[in-house]
Amino acid sequence: MYTLFLILHSWLRWGALIAGLLAVFMLVTARPKAGEANPADRWGLFFLIALDLQLVVGMLLYWVFSPNMAAIRENFGEAMRTQVTRFWAVEHVALMVVAVIALHVGRVVARKAGNPDTRRKRLLIGMSIALLAMIAGTPWPGRPYGRPMIRMSAQP
Repeated sequence: MYTLFLILHSWLRWGALIAGLLAVFMLVTARPKAGEANPADRWGLFFLIALDLQLVVGMLLYWVFSPNMAAIRENFGEAMRTQVTRFWAVEHVALMVVAVIALHVGRVVARKAGNPDTRRKRLLIGMSIALLAMIAGTPWPGRPYGRPMIRMSAQP
């Protein structure tokens, strides 16, 4: 199960990242007239769904399936002294939770906007914060805690 969830989590990030980039791009470039559907709404929904799935799969890895996280949680104080284990135990999780919260809050405050331009600006702020937090919390190759761009197994 660990390998399956790890691969799923790795591949879902690309869906979330692409949807987030497209949603932000559409919010910046597309300005539909009143009553028209904004393509950013569709990409924003895909971004939201992908990030929510990422959170669920990530929490299952963190609390249930990952033997690495089980070892880190057993000696959490020692794990905080090492950059790699601290990233996985705290930084990755915290940044991804910030991304999910920013996206949800951005969508809620945008719904309450009085006009389309204010709605667009609020969506852009929420989605941009979410996207930046996601990019900052991703274990990119080349970093001390980096992982492969495309994962096919549980091996780093």
